[in-house]
Amino acid sequence: MKKTQISKLKMGAAPLVLGVALISAPAYAQDAEEGANEGEIVVTGTLIRNPNLEQSTPVNVTTSDAIELKQSNTAEEVLREIPGIVANIGSAVNNGNGGASYVDLRGLGSTRNIVLLDGNRLAPSELAGRVDLNNIPLALIERVDALTGAAVTTYGADAITGVVNFITKRDFAGFELSASNQLTEQGDGHFFRVDATIGANFDDGRGNAVLSIGYQQSDPVYQGARDFSNFQISSYSGGLAGSGTAVPSRFAGTRPLIAGTTTPNSTPESVFTGARNPDGTPIYTANPGGAANGGLRQVNSAGAGVGTFSTFNFNPFNVFQVPFERFNIYGAANYEVSDDVEIFTRGLFSKNTVSTIIAPSGSFGGTVNINLNNPYLPATLRNQFCAFDVNPRPDIYTPRFSAAECAAGATATGRSDPNYREVGAGGALVPFDVNNDGVISAGEGYNPNPAVTLNRRTPEVGPRISEYQTTFFDYRIGARGAISESIDWSVEGAYGESENLETIQNYTLQSRFRAASLADNVNTCQGGQAGCVPVNLFGPEGSITPEQAAYLSAESTAIDRASLAQVRGIVSGDFGFSLSGAENVAFAVGAEYRKYKSSQSADLLAQTPGELGGAGGADPEIDGGYDVYEVYGELVVPLIQDKPFFEDLTLEAGARYSDYSIQGAGGYDTFTWKAGGSWTPGAGFKLRGNYSRAVRAPNIGELFTPQTVALTNLGVDPCAGAAPTTNANLRAICIAQGAPVGTIGSITNPTAAQANITIGGNLNLQPEKADTWTLGFVFQPEFAPRFSMSVDYYNIKVNDVLGTPLPGDIINACFGNVSASSASDPACTVIRRNPITGGLDGDPSITGGLFGLTNNLGRLFTDGVDLLMNYNTDLGFADLSLSFVGNWTRSSKYQADVAAGSLNRECVGYYSVNCSFTGSIQPEFQFSQRTTLSFDDFDVSLLWRWIDAVQFEPEQLATDFAAADAANRNAAGGLLTLPTTAAQIGAAGFQGCPNFDGSNAGYALGEDPGGCVVEPDFRRIGAEHYFDLTGRWNITDNVTFTVTVQNLLDNQPKVVGNTIGSTTYNSGNVFPSTYDALGRRYAASVKLKF
Repeated sequence: MKKTQISKLKMGAAPLVLGVALISAPAYAQDAEEGANEGEIVVTGTLIRNPNLEQSTPVNVTTSDAIELKQSNTAEEVLREIPGIVANIGSAVNNGNGGASYVDLRGLGSTRNIVLLDGNRLAPSELAGRVDLNNIPLALIERVDALTGAAVTTYGADAITGVVNFITKRDFAGFELSASNQLTEQGDGHFFRVDATIGANFDDGRGNAVLSIGYQQSDPVYQGARDFSNFQISSYSGGLAGSGTAVPSRFAGTRPLIAGTTTPNSTPESVFTGARNPDGTPIYTANPGGAANGGLRQVNSAGAGVGTFSTFNFNPFNVFQVPFERFNIYGAANYEVSDDVEIFTRGLFSKNTVSTIIAPSGSFGGTVNINLNNPYLPATLRNQFCAFDVNPRPDIYTPRFSAAECAAGATATGRSDPNYREVGAGGALVPFDVNNDGVISAGEGYNPNPAVTLNRRTPEVGPRISEYQTTFFDYRIGARGAISESIDWSVEGAYGESENLETIQNYTLQSRFRAASLADNVNTCQGGQAGCVPVNLFGPEGSITPEQAAYLSAESTAIDRASLAQVRGIVSGDFGFSLSGAENVAFAVGAEYRKYKSSQSADLLAQTPGELGGAGGADPEIDGGYDVYEVYGELVVPLIQDKPFFEDLTLEAGARYSDYSIQGAGGYDTFTWKAGGSWTPGAGFKLRGNYSRAVRAPNIGELFTPQTVALTNLGVDPCAGAAPTTNANLRAICIAQGAPVGTIGSITNPTAAQANITIGGNLNLQPEKADTWTLGFVFQPEFAPRFSMSVDYYNIKVNDVLGTPLPGDIINACFGNVSASSASDPACTVIRRNPITGGLDGDPSITGGLFGLTNNLGRLFTDGVDLLMNYNTDLGFADLSLSFVGNWTRSSKYQADVAAGSLNRECVGYYSVNCSFTGSIQPEFQFSQRTTLSFDDFDVSLLWRWIDAVQFEPEQLATDFAAADAANRNAAGGLLTLPTTAAQIGAAGFQGCPNFDGSNAGYALGEDPGGCVVEPDFRRIGAEHYFDLTGRWNITDNVTFTVTVQNLLDNQPKVVGNTIGSTTYNSGNVFPSTYDALGRRYAASVKLKF
């Protein structure tokens, strides 16, 4: 093996580095020819060590030089802008970021690709088995290979869409110190990073050791600091909007007032005509002067419950760049024990802290009881609570409490007072002929004192902060060597763990709202809970005092742990014979064992549904694991070489058998295989292709998560507004899903387009199966030796998908074809509404919302073309380097339920709440092109990124149009009266969504005054160009100074509102993971090398 002459400096550093080194050495899977430059197309993806292998599977290579020119600070930033990779969770995601960063190849989900370091798996960061990119030691990365297509045979399960392989610098010798700073033009978003690396060869070059230590820190960029995101905009109305959980409070369970008075309306909404429909159901007519209970009402300054007049603008509290801090240590060492045996080891430690910052907590539709003698309760609102009609029959009015009871209750001195009354306390069912059929059936009647809900934001407490502190380590040790001159062996083992500690701050507790709402005076709570302070729920912002705010809020914690233990051995080389004079037939065989364990635990606050205000559901206890034994083999067979029209013809094949055992359940086995080949006829032209069968086994989250309520996104609820009042079948569906009869006509769309959804795993899940193939060519012409080009078509189809139905699929399964039988259709009855408001949002302890358990029912498909080109030439006065990486994604489809014939939803070039399965937006076309001029001591480089235009998903737009049209028609399908004033919109007998399609050009109220469909201007985001300009000056042989202007033209993202996509990726009125929301930024770095 090689001997290396080393300097005194390097020799002196060797003992220090050896003493702290932990790791080493790339595995055979990613070995490449030494000195590979950007002009070469590097192809990896096999276990066989053969420098001739530019075989059937292409790889997109990002070099350390490109990373340096871009001045990327995290691995997620490096990957996010590569065409063909769809933005996933990262620094630009706030609400929905769990403290980690992930990669999503091809837009089929971040669980369908794997992340490797030097060809080896790292310990996952959470239940889904994904690797946190924040743990990658970027300072030591030599290049990043993004392998296209399935690599399951080579790397094991999960690599359906491909592999991202971070390859570290090998045999690093010397000392390197780099420091960088970044700042936006507006003076925020400061980013600081420093890395120090020392390495040395020793024992006359037989060994090498390296140690790298890094630190980085970034500041938040608040959405309130950008003009386009300071105010929340509704994607449907186009105007300023906000959350209905606002200040002052909104309550359900009140009666409307007679217009112009402070007296509740006690007239029933309807009159029974005495006639009946053919099915026997009664016919009612509107009662002049009558009223229904209606929905939520907000407390005005006079202490009356009125229609919503103030929503909460949560944008200023949210951030475009999450604050981040990281300490990391990487060490590696390898030593040649003999000419035939080398031992190696490497270790990685990282401690990251990511903080997400979102708008203040509060009561998000949680239930509360209120005593009528509450010292803060206004008299008018008290009367409205008392007058609430508890009888669901529309022609009968029955108040919660009589006027006399209400007045007496206000004077009660405590619970023991006979006049004491408590709103929402419930009571025995009152038997009553609710359906007016002349018979009181068993269980028919009403609750005489139903619960009330409270929506109250608590800015007095401050913004919600979730701090995620991740501690990660991964250690590997092994040995390798030669069995013969042509056969090598390698044996290695590794163990890694990740712990993510979430500390939740400034969240209010629903149990404390309930305790603090029951008080006979301003000093003590009725229940006598420790530290309880009565809270004023009825006043404006600031009415909750610091003492009250302190009582309402508490700190909560949750911990996610994951570990991976693995052992593998490989024998690779050639058989010592060839076919037809070609190179020898090569092979690799191996065996591998992996054991995954993961758990989620939380304190009682986080485990209790609805307890933490605005937490989006509970954190259930989860503990699971599985292990897998695998054997595999590969062959590369050169058939013909150095013949006319056959400079090279090579076939390759591989297979892998895997045996899974699941903790507490059974198991399954899988068999995957691949076949491919390449043909070089001559003139620098090579054809290549491959076909493979791949699998992805269920991860621990998919297997072990119990049923729990979480959040999803839904812009339009078919039961919202007036539509159910004019369509009997739709009304029956809404009631069958749990909506109280009295809420029909007043149900609202989910607050901030966030609906509840019941999710959960299943131990009976099976692996999903994929068929993938690629076909392409490589062109490296002899007449242009510094030019290279590759064009590759990829095709990936995944069956038995491990997934959940999309919100649009769940809604369409129930409401897509409404009929008389729909109310008993399981696709409808599985949806559970808020039993108080009738909506799909609110307290998760009582509102299941949509229903979407993980299943094996779906299918995914994507295909497209990658184009890579590189060219270098000497201009005389400078060297010119050109590189181009482009992607055309022809299709990306998800069919949630193949057997049921659900919509095969296309999402390439589209955005909506349904297209979140692709991560953020996946454009049809995108490319990156870099031009670099290199002078003696100075480089100037321009990076041009282009993103194709995208539009609002046509299927979702059609669904919204259908819902809007339904709101304009009566039960017979006829159009209702066109409103002439805004107050008439949705009122009895008037259209709920007038002129929603803009077809009535002369309509006095304009286009879609009801805000029923997405604003026309928000239905398209035009093509976007970004330019980054970098200058790099080699001041001396040891000092390099680099300056970069990112987003040179200061492009601003297109505003489309806050309710058009998933909350994770549609934030601040834009899509910040896809389109730069920070604006022009300046970066400067200095590197010292010795």
